Amino acid sequence: MDVTSAESLDRLRRRTSSKWQAFTDDHLPMFVAEMDYPLAPVIREALHEAVDLGDTGYVDPRTGGRAAARALAGFAEDRWDWQPDPEGMVTTTDVSVVIVESLRRLTTAGDGVIITPPVYPPFFALVQEAGAEVVEVPLVDDGDTWSLDLAGIEAAFEGGARGILLCNPHNPVGLVHSREQLEQLSAIVDRHDGFVVSDEIHAPLVHTDASFTPYLDVSPAAREHGIAAHSASKAFNLAGLKCALFVTADDRMRALVRALPEEVTYRTGLFGVIATRAGFTEGRDWLDATIAAIERNRRLLTEHLAELLPKARYREPKASYLAWIDLSEYGWGEDPARVLRRSAGVVLSNGPSFGEQGRGFARMNLACSPELLREAIERIAAAA
Repeated sequence: MDVTSAESLDRLRRRTSSKWQAFTDDHLPMFVAEMDYPLAPVIREALHEAVDLGDTGYVDPRTGGRAAARALAGFAEDRWDWQPDPEGMVTTTDVSVVIVESLRRLTTAGDGVIITPPVYPPFFALVQEAGAEVVEVPLVDDGDTWSLDLAGIEAAFEGGARGILLCNPHNPVGLVHSREQLEQLSAIVDRHDGFVVSDEIHAPLVHTDASFTPYLDVSPAAREHGIAAHSASKAFNLAGLKCALFVTADDRMRALVRALPEEVTYRTGLFGVIATRAGFTEGRDWLDATIAAIERNRRLLTEHLAELLPKARYREPKASYLAWIDLSEYGWGEDPARVLRRSAGVVLSNGPSFGEQGRGFARMNLACSPELLREAIERIAAAA
C-alpha cells in the first residue's frame, strides 16, 4: 500500500481540525502532530459501518475498551515482542489524561516529578495539573545524538523527586531510548522507591532503523513501579476520536488504575475504540507504508536543508514524523517559528515551548507530501 500521495492542499483545507483551521490559507501548517495522509482504509470502513449501524453511543465502562486493549496487546506482541495483559489496561480519552490521572495517584501536593526537556510542551502543565512540581533534567546532547542524563536523574531523586514522566520515544528529538538506558533508569527509580509514567504514544511509529523498548518490559522493577500510556492516535491519525490506554504490569499499579473513577473510562470515545481495534489489528500494512513515506521525507529534509538552509542543524529522527531543527544561526532569535509564521507563512512549533533547550529551534511536521515539504523549505530559505 502506498500512502506517499498525501491529500491535496485543497482537500486538506476542507478539514476542520485545528491544523487546518487555525491559520489562513496562505500558510503551510506544519506544527501540530497530525498527518496529511488519507485515513487507513480499514479504519474508514470500520467507522462507516458504525455510522451505518447508528453505533454512536457511549463506551461501556466495564467492557467497552476490551477491544482496544486486546488489539494493543496483539500489536505489542507482534511488533515489540512484549506481552502486556489486556486485563492490566483501562481506556480513557487520550494520553494526557492517562498521564495526569496517573500522576494524581502517584504523587502528593508539591512532590517533584522529573521531565527531560526539550520535551512535549504539555508535560510541564500536566505535572502541575496533578498538583506536583516540575523537576527538569535535560537530555544530554553529545553533538551526535541525545540520551537520558542518568546521573542527573539520580541526583534529582536524591534531591527528593518522587518519579519521572518519561517520553518514550522522545518528542521532539525523535530519540528511541535504548534498552540499556531504560534498564539503568529502572534501577535508579527502584533504588529511590520512585515511579515512572511512560508516554509511549509514538511507539508504533518507530522507524525501521531503530528498535522500540516498552518501559514495562525492561525489568521486574519497571513492571512494579511503572504505568505506560499508549494510543493509536498518532500512528493512525485518530486524535479526535479519543481513545488511549493506561497499561500496567503489576498488581499494585493495576489496582491503582482500576480504582479510577468510572467517568475516566466512560469518557472514552466509542469511535476511538473502533478505530483503535481496526488499526492495530488490520491496519499494519498501511502503518508500514506510512513509516516508509516518513523515512523518505526525513531524508528529503536533510537534502533540502543542505541545499537551501546550510546553516540549519538537524538530525534525522528515529521515530514519528517530527523534525527538530536548530535555526539559531539565521538570526531569528529565540523563537524562529514565531518569525517564520509572519515572514514565510510556514507554521512550525515554537521551540521554546519545549523548554529552555528549545531556544533557537523549531519543530516541523514531516507527515506531508514531498512537494509541500520542499515548498516550506524554499519559503524559509527566502526569508533567510
